[in-house]
Amino acid sequence: MADINLSNKFKAMKTAIIRYPFLLIILVLVLGMVACEDQQEEEDIDNEPFHERVIDKSLKRGLSYNLTDSADFEALKSGVSWWYNWYITSSAPAGYFENYELEFIPMIWGNNSGNNNTILINFILEHPEIDYLLVLNEPNLTDQANLSPSQAAEEWLTYESVINDLADQGREIKLVGPAMNWGTMPGYSDPITWMDAFLEAFQSQNNRAPIIDYLAFHWYDYGLQAQLDRLQKYGKQIWITEMANWNSNIDSYTEQIQQMYEMVTLCESRDDVFRYAWFIGRGGYPDSKFTYLFEESPGALTDLGEVYLSIPFSN
Repeated sequence: MADINLSNKFKAMKTAIIRYPFLLIILVLVLGMVACEDQQEEEDIDNEPFHERVIDKSLKRGLSYNLTDSADFEALKSGVSWWYNWYITSSAPAGYFENYELEFIPMIWGNNSGNNNTILINFILEHPEIDYLLVLNEPNLTDQANLSPSQAAEEWLTYESVINDLADQGREIKLVGPAMNWGTMPGYSDPITWMDAFLEAFQSQNNRAPIIDYLAFHWYDYGLQAQLDRLQKYGKQIWITEMANWNSNIDSYTEQIQQMYEMVTLCESRDDVFRYAWFIGRGGYPDSKFTYLFEESPGALTDLGEVYLSIPFSN
């Protein structure tokens, strides 16, 4: 009986459509609208942020330091948005981004040659908040990455391969570097001299410009504004991934606080500064450079650290 009733219903529907063809058009439109709504709902779910920020703080402000202690994270969470540790992974407590809204930015420090690319790629894939990769720390310092412009041009292809491999897996990661400083490499102490030679070498070797989404820069003296002005020739926004004032005239935390305030205020005011990081959290004691944000005890901020969190910002 059920089969007969179902057959009769189909016959009645067919007859109605033949007599009134506009009913078919309406039916198609309704089904299409339902399908579009379902697809939009799926897209909305896919595009939802993995974590909505609730802490009002500078998105530029960071720290160059190997953060691992939950007490240090708790102390920084009201004013610092990111950090890095000069390495490709972090041993920070699980849930560090959701709990403290601090992003970890991985770094390929120097001549990697692809040895750790699998570890790096897997780490980034496991952390959806990561959007950037730092590369090549102070290549014109002989006790740091220590790569000539030509050597760096060859190595840069390995950095690009990481970005391309991640893109193939659906992750768009921006390349940040090289992290330039005034250096000790003969003929390339000036970071601009090294950078110009690097760009020329890469173009010569590959018949194209390197993939560089942002430049990185370090500064440890007076005159930050003038140095940033020099970098404008490259047309890139800047990450200042290490900054403090190590000038010998700075001989107290009081003087360093004044320098910090001026440097941070400058970075917050300039559109060409995308992010910046104070150097450093803590280190050996005594703090001869007067730059530590932390006391020896986990979670305890110095006066300098308190000021760093409190300097006004505008996102």
